Amino acid sequence: MSAFAAAALLLAALGVYGIVWYSVSQRAREFGIRVALGAQPGQIIAMVVGQNLRVIALGLAVGLLITIPATRLLGGLLYRVGPNDPTTFIAIAAILSAVAVVASYVPARRGTQVDPVVTLKTELRGLDGLTA
Repeated sequence: MSAFAAAALLLAALGVYGIVWYSVSQRAREFGIRVALGAQPGQIIAMVVGQNLRVIALGLAVGLLITIPATRLLGGLLYRVGPNDPTTFIAIAAILSAVAVVASYVPARRGTQVDPVVTLKTELRGLDGLTA
């Protein structure tokens, strides 16, 4: 059971990482525009990580609300841990939150390193295509 639990945690962490990484990576052009308008890279990174932490906190809260009744149903299958073990809940929440922070930080940092001039030229070319 421990191996299945570890595999489930790994899959959950990979899923969170992939989704957060993808959503932040899609905003790289936005970060370039923000830098061109005068935003500091640290401000952008803090904004992105903060936004994703709010989403992760909401997801963890909903997950906890679903998990508490589910553990009562699965209580007979647990070995050496109670159905409402706070240490387990805290550890899982901390691991998934840490994964989300890393998945937010890395692409946000990379997005702030994009040359703002190149980003603006790309945006202007896209606008020219709309008017033609």
